[in-house]
Amino acid sequence: MAAHRKPRQRSAGGHTARAAATLALAGVAGATAFDGVGHAEPNPTPAQVKAKVDKLYQEAEAATEKYNGAREKATTAERRLETLRDEAARKEARLDTAREALGTMAAAQYRGGGLDQAVQLALSDDPDRYLDDAALAERAGDRQSAAVTRVGRQLREIEQLRGAARVQLTSLKARQAELKRHKKTITDKLGAARRLLNRLTAEERARLTADTGGGTDTRASRTSAGARAGLPAPGAATAAGPRAAAAVSYAYAKLGSPYVWGATGPNAFDCSGLVQAAYRSAGVSLPRTTYAQIDAGRRVSRSELRPGDLVFFYPGITHVGLYIGNGMMIHAPNPSAPVRVAPIDEMPYAGATRVV
Repeated sequence: MAAHRKPRQRSAGGHTARAAATLALAGVAGATAFDGVGHAEPNPTPAQVKAKVDKLYQEAEAATEKYNGAREKATTAERRLETLRDEAARKEARLDTAREALGTMAAAQYRGGGLDQAVQLALSDDPDRYLDDAALAERAGDRQSAAVTRVGRQLREIEQLRGAARVQLTSLKARQAELKRHKKTITDKLGAARRLLNRLTAEERARLTADTGGGTDTRASRTSAGARAGLPAPGAATAAGPRAAAAVSYAYAKLGSPYVWGATGPNAFDCSGLVQAAYRSAGVSLPRTTYAQIDAGRRVSRSELRPGDLVFFYPGITHVGLYIGNGMMIHAPNPSAPVRVAPIDEMPYAGATRVV
């Protein structure tokens, strides 16, 4: 008689577990098949890259102008600090001379049997104590009183200079920290733009950089390109004045020069550095930054523009070019483009200033 085996009962829990595992694996496969591809960042189109790069360049240029302003203030603070230190050193030398005279007087007084307290205090290793009790000078003799008073005055002057130098040093350190922050912003923005450009093919990159910054006129082709476009010749008589004509002529001579942030020539420029250098060559001193340059002359309307006028762009006044006529300017666009001729309509126009 065959043995009867009890049928194996399937565990409901086991079945559920296997089903859940199957669904989970299917879910993982689905996630791998769809999520991994669906969530991958697609390559941006050249137009999207251009828009992002233009924005990064604009932000970098705004930071560059802040950097230029902070550097100018840091330079001023450094010069002022050096002046204060030099002045303090001169006064300390005069103080030493005055104290030597007091020492001679004191030696004679000591041989005579006593040393005036005010003289002792003025010659002590802690002359600052003198400042707390200047009335002692009144108890000295007439000649000694004048000498001690002179030492006291010199001590006060030196302390004031030292105090001013400490304030100036604090200001300088703050400016240097500001420079460091702006420099990081600039390098971060330019690095991001460079990484975006590197995602394009060489052909796409060449086409985009030709468009970014506007215009194609370089040093080699400026004469023929200018003639074809009807641009005024360098130093044309239509300029706002002889100095304006000289500035325009300088800018023409710098076509093709590279853009370098913070540069003021003679071989590389940023936007405000080019304008400053152009007018410096004409004997006119302009401020360093765009937001100061716009107030360096008389404002003129767009309809009044003449060659040599400064034309400004963007709401924050972060870019400047030198107007050359026929709706065109020479400017230093950004690191992707050299100094070149471009239409003033390529950026949001903010205003113009006539320097001379």
